[in-house]
Amino acid sequence: MNPLLGSSLLVAASLLVRPARAQSPVEAPFVPNVRPTLEVRRAPGPISIDGDLADAGWVRAARAENFTETDPRDNVRPSVESVVWVTYDASNLYLAFIAKDDPTSVRSSLTDRDQIFQDDFFGIVLDTFGDGSWAYELFANPRGIQGDLRMAANQGEDERFDLIYRSFGKMTADGWVVEMAIPFASLRFPDRDRQTWRATFIRKRPRTNRENHSWTQISRDNPCFMCQFGTITGIEGVRAGGALELIPSAIAGQSSALRDESAPALGMRNGKVDGDLSLTAKYSFKSGLTAEGTLNPDFSQVESDAGQVNVNNTFALSFPERRPFFQEGGELFSTNISAVYTRNINDPLAAIKLIQRQGRTALAYLGARDDHSPLLLPFEERSFSASGGKSVSNILRLRRSFGQRSNVGAILTDRRLDEGGSGTLAGVDGLIAFGQNHQLEFQLVGSRTREPNDPSLTAPLGTATFARGKHTAAFDGESFTGYAQYTSFERNARTWNFDFDYYAYSPTFRADNGFVTRNDQRRTSMWQGLNFYSDEGFFQRIDTGLYLFRNWDFNERRKAQGAELSVGFEFKGQTEVEFEFTTDDELFRNVHFEGMDRMAASFETAFSKVFRFGVGAEYGERIARNIATPAIGKALDVEAWAVLRPASWVTIEPSIEHSDLNVNGVEAFSGAILRTRAQVQFNRQLFLRLIVEHDGFGDELSVEPLLTYRANPFTMVYLGSTRGYRKFDGPTGWARTDTQYFAKVQYLIRR
Repeated sequence: MNPLLGSSLLVAASLLVRPARAQSPVEAPFVPNVRPTLEVRRAPGPISIDGDLADAGWVRAARAENFTETDPRDNVRPSVESVVWVTYDASNLYLAFIAKDDPTSVRSSLTDRDQIFQDDFFGIVLDTFGDGSWAYELFANPRGIQGDLRMAANQGEDERFDLIYRSFGKMTADGWVVEMAIPFASLRFPDRDRQTWRATFIRKRPRTNRENHSWTQISRDNPCFMCQFGTITGIEGVRAGGALELIPSAIAGQSSALRDESAPALGMRNGKVDGDLSLTAKYSFKSGLTAEGTLNPDFSQVESDAGQVNVNNTFALSFPERRPFFQEGGELFSTNISAVYTRNINDPLAAIKLIQRQGRTALAYLGARDDHSPLLLPFEERSFSASGGKSVSNILRLRRSFGQRSNVGAILTDRRLDEGGSGTLAGVDGLIAFGQNHQLEFQLVGSRTREPNDPSLTAPLGTATFARGKHTAAFDGESFTGYAQYTSFERNARTWNFDFDYYAYSPTFRADNGFVTRNDQRRTSMWQGLNFYSDEGFFQRIDTGLYLFRNWDFNERRKAQGAELSVGFEFKGQTEVEFEFTTDDELFRNVHFEGMDRMAASFETAFSKVFRFGVGAEYGERIARNIATPAIGKALDVEAWAVLRPASWVTIEPSIEHSDLNVNGVEAFSGAILRTRAQVQFNRQLFLRLIVEHDGFGDELSVEPLLTYRANPFTMVYLGSTRGYRKFDGPTGWARTDTQYFAKVQYLIRR
């Protein structure tokens, strides 16, 4: 029997017997949808996105029903009903999400877009190319506030992704509904007369448990989520190409700083009011090619990166890429060995990006002219950062998918500094799936580096050398080549999982367009995990894991080895607890440190729509690295965070990150970073946000108010400021060190 027909008959039977349930407790066995098909028909009339499903356009809409609870219970009949209506016209894909529920139990915040994921929400996960490589995730909460993500195979979800679509939600007497219109101009899909897409519909329902309801059955024993989607057919005569998007923007600001940082009493020097214009353009061709360019972009961030504790770390820290220009195609440039880190394109004068998708092949190009290029030099036990001035970067990426979840690819990057020096990288990578649960991943890249001839840029490195003394660390015009490789064999299944990894970075390997902080190392590791589930009872899930690793350098010296044992528990009430024990040895600065043991524990809960919080701590032995003579000390790290919603339109997020280390009873360092983010949402478009962060390691304080009007992800107005303070020695105490006021306007024009 056709699975869809069987499921439909069962649903019909259950509806027929529902009135007689009081007389007969027998309920038809539940059979979930396994890769169902939904035949979509063109809307016979107009549809207004207003939460009213009485529009004529919905009359012939296809209906996705018979949803399955896939978590925490495993593919069982959910306790509430969900239905999705689907239709389309020449311009839009229309979706109506009908969520039956007790209205008093629904969690729904009035918040900014992409901040809905602790609410109830409903949406579609859509693979328009049908190859399981990546998918759109387009959701809305009961108020119609949007949350969008991009899912990429073996890379997880990218929360920075943004897409233009319309949505409106409202509460009803028996639950809530959301209408959604997704313009075909916003989507990328094959250029053919009749579309065949893969998709599922997902509803999140946070109550005593955080329930996941899906239109399709999702097996925990199948790691390929997108391979289990259903099929959407019947969409004809639509095209993805032909949309021109222009985003002009204007920014104005004024900043001030201390006249003399060594004498704060001299006061501030005020800069002049300055302004700038920029333009970003994107065009989607019918052939599947998307071209995007930007001129004089304002790539400043209106929200600072959260502080990270770096006092005992000898390697550079990475931060997420939030700039919109780099979002589309971001999954193509992501590899296990970080060959592309777009934040290295720091202050571009101009940039261009081309992405061609044809069948199961994707080709991408990224080029940029950068005015202030950062340089990252990796070494065996530390990294060093410098400024390289102006540069030109060119990045080329090719990837081909095959089978259900396999792919192969190639990458080429090149950066040329105006003042001399260059870095070129080329390599291949891939993932080969074996059956349902096993996969082999590989990557091999080679690099060629020509240093600038300017030792002043690397003066803090002094006379240091690398590669067993063959090369000086200073920028003195040397040239060298290197390589890096990665191999992994993995099993991902319901109960037993493992991951065997091998990494190697030669002493002369560098990735000028990527983010590699350490070389001259080989690393092998093994992780084994067992998962246990329960559909009933206090425990919902128990995870256990064992992790073993060993590092050695290219001179065959063992640099580190260790083991980590972990166990985690997931309880009812959206509560999780985890415990870890770690023991390791390390060779650092030619001193062998043995038997360093640490214990860690964490707790997290979201039992209430008003309050959720988490705390984690680690205590044990760790090397004090940034002192004259490294030594083992007693370390304590504590992190805690909370999210408070005293009203649906108010969000307060305090957090603290504390770290201290004592060596033989003497404090090597101690401090904490406290950060609070508060937001008041006036309506769907307008909100006021305040961030206050205190860095106890540097006695610094920052205050960042921001007023935002966001009509859509690309049309917005910002009005804000940043104020920095520092605690100085002596009678000065706390004093303001810098101030910035800014206003920014940008507007999306789509034709």
